[in-house]
Amino acid sequence: MENTRLELFRGTLDILILKSLIWGPLHGYAITSLIRRQSDEALLVEEGTLYPALWRLESKGFVEAEWGLSDNNRKAKYYSLTTTGRRYFRAEAKTWEAYAHAVAKVLGATQPPAQEAS
Repeated sequence: MENTRLELFRGTLDILILKSLIWGPLHGYAITSLIRRQSDEALLVEEGTLYPALWRLESKGFVEAEWGLSDNNRKAKYYSLTTTGRRYFRAEAKTWEAYAHAVAKVLGATQPPAQEAS
C-alpha cells in the first residue's frame, strides 16, 4: 500500500486498541506503535485520540490499567484486556469483518447487480 494516511472511522479505534492488547499488556506509546506498524504506517493514532479512548474502554470494564516501568525504566501506565473486553472484542471483530467484507464486495464489483423483478 502506498504511504496514505487514513482517518479512523468512529468506533474503529476501540477495536484496534482491544486487538493490540490481545497479546498482553502495553503502554500507550506501544499501542500506537503496534497499530502504526500493523497498518504499514497508514494508521497514525495521536495521543489526544488514544488516551480518551483508553479511558472510555477502562470505564466500560474492557481494559484495566496498572502502573509499571517501560523498557527504558520510565514510569508508564500499562493497559490490559479484561475477560469482558476479550468477549466484547470477539463479538465486535466479527461485526467489523462482515462490514469490511460487504464494503469490499461493493468496491470490487465489475458490473451492477441484476435487476430485481417487480
